[in-house]
Amino acid sequence: MESMNRTAISGVRVFDGHQLLPPATVVISGRSIGGEAAGADVVDGDGGVLLPGLIDAHVHLHGRESLEQLRGWGVTTALDMACGPIALLDSLRGVDGLTDIRSAGIPAIAPGSMHSRNPVVGEPGLVSGAGAAAEFVAARVSEGSDYIKIVLGSPGGDHDQATLNALVAAAHARGKLVVAHTAAYEPAVRALAAGVDVLTHVPLDRALDEAFAARALAGGQFVIPTLAMMEGVVQQHGRPGASYAAARQSVSVLHAAGVPVLAGTDANSAPGVPARISHGESLHHELELLVDAGLSTVDALRAATVLPARYFGLADRAVISPAHRADLVLIDGDPVQDIRATRSIRRIWCGGAEYVPG
Repeated sequence: MESMNRTAISGVRVFDGHQLLPPATVVISGRSIGGEAAGADVVDGDGGVLLPGLIDAHVHLHGRESLEQLRGWGVTTALDMACGPIALLDSLRGVDGLTDIRSAGIPAIAPGSMHSRNPVVGEPGLVSGAGAAAEFVAARVSEGSDYIKIVLGSPGGDHDQATLNALVAAAHARGKLVVAHTAAYEPAVRALAAGVDVLTHVPLDRALDEAFAARALAGGQFVIPTLAMMEGVVQQHGRPGASYAAARQSVSVLHAAGVPVLAGTDANSAPGVPARISHGESLHHELELLVDAGLSTVDALRAATVLPARYFGLADRAVISPAHRADLVLIDGDPVQDIRATRSIRRIWCGGAEYVPG
């Protein structure tokens, strides 16, 4: 059930990025927050909590159904980390009433690697050496990629350090953030040395240590650990003795050191993936895993709102303030006391369009 009205949401406790404020009224005018309450349709918030729309900082999109599933769980912005063909990606941008997206488009993939066998993004993403880096980045920019992703540590083949360095330099020369897929310890070390901006995934083979965290903090890097995926890999396809402990410990160490930790899930439903992670619902599980790893409930909420907006340059959202996008989630319960309350969704506004789950 959807609508696009001028709406006054009364009696809601707003999460302002740090705490819950006393009950107040929030007005939606068109796609934005703000305006006069007089004459607006009234929604009785009844003491509920109003969160900024949630942001999943690592998903993979497969079609309109991905956006519908994300919106249904209050995820109003999603950062896609590999999607193709480009025509599909373009069709998912700016869809009224559905989750707003940004995307890496086609990632940089090493020849011979497991990822190179992906029928959609494998061949277009092949980067054969440092000399091919600038051309790859130029192609992605021309296709509209919002940031550049590099796959490291893929079984069967990997970028050498010269190629990795050249990709980072070419992306930075064009003003693009660089995201590195680093699901093991050594690729994470190499990515850090190359000066990537974002590490996505944390290792399962060995926990990131305090020295690593100190280098990441000094270099201004941030991390999207995708604990839901790392847990899923162990539970769904783990070998005997496989453990999730290194992933959890990595987040604990990074957060304690002050490295920004963003909430992302690696949500996907493609055949052959290491683990199938649901779109939307998994972000709520990710918040629970982040709290389990040592983040406060407020830090976890920030990891899915203000931090991804800040670090990915989305200045028009993730706070409930006039002139910002009307991306809002009305929930029952208090997520500052119990992060599981984010699941108790009553209503969602996605770019001003109301959606009532069920």
